[in-house]
Amino acid sequence: MTYGKFGKFVGSLLKEHPKLWVNPMSVHSIFRALTGSLRVLPNFIIIGAAKCGTTSLFNYMTQHPNIYPALWKEIYFFDRYFTRESQWYRANFPTKFYKSLINFKNKKFITGEATPTYIHHPLVPQRIFETIPAVKLIILLRNPIDRAYSHHQMEVSLGFEDLPFEEAIKREPERLEGEKEKMLEDHNYFSYKRQMYSYLSSGIYVEQLRLWMKIFSKDKFLIIKTEDFSEKPKEILKQVFTFLDIQQYELPTYEKFNLGKYSGMTEQIKKRLINYYKPHNAELYKFLGRNFNWDC
Repeated sequence: MTYGKFGKFVGSLLKEHPKLWVNPMSVHSIFRALTGSLRVLPNFIIIGAAKCGTTSLFNYMTQHPNIYPALWKEIYFFDRYFTRESQWYRANFPTKFYKSLINFKNKKFITGEATPTYIHHPLVPQRIFETIPAVKLIILLRNPIDRAYSHHQMEVSLGFEDLPFEEAIKREPERLEGEKEKMLEDHNYFSYKRQMYSYLSSGIYVEQLRLWMKIFSKDKFLIIKTEDFSEKPKEILKQVFTFLDIQQYELPTYEKFNLGKYSGMTEQIKKRLINYYKPHNAELYKFLGRNFNWDC
């Protein structure tokens, strides 16, 4: 088959099966799409939470010689793109042949991704369990007040938010009204509003963890306090490698990624949010048997 005929063949195939696309501008991605069934599924997923340090953690982890990362950090398959076929998801990971080659050299091979919006989507836990029941799940949890403010500042910088923080959190219930119900009724519906404007609700971690831990056993989770990760990344990374059952590996540097620069919130708003989150945090501490000390 000539190169021209092969190109026409690939074009017709992807026209008939558009869900195979990973990146339509890349020949490399076309190859990945066509070999999706020959690729592995992840051993781990960082499922959240957003604005809690997932970018730094993923960048640190993927420097380990036994970790072979997905094509992208954030794939969004189990929430945003679940209507696409599982072959599309597999296309983002290394091949089974490559894994066998690494194992043949007596080296351990694991792969994974990090999509921080997974934790807050009500249908994702069951979807992941049905697809990869043995996967290990890593979660970073940050003081929900700081997380909410950072989330808002990110949406402002991206041009998706034009309300000041105080007004945005005041209008959050109105903006999100009925969105979760739509997601539960129509499994093909993805709520961009819920992803963008869930400043406060995304920080009610206990509700999210209860759902996840009804489906996965607790030993499948590693929960990291973001503040600990920021202060002692070397120590936290040791915990991660132990959790993944791979050898310890020390990085030369621990550069922080995706840092936002913005002015702080007012003390008045902060005090209101301390009171807002206090009962939710208390439930979280009781549920996990662990005090994160976020109430001061």
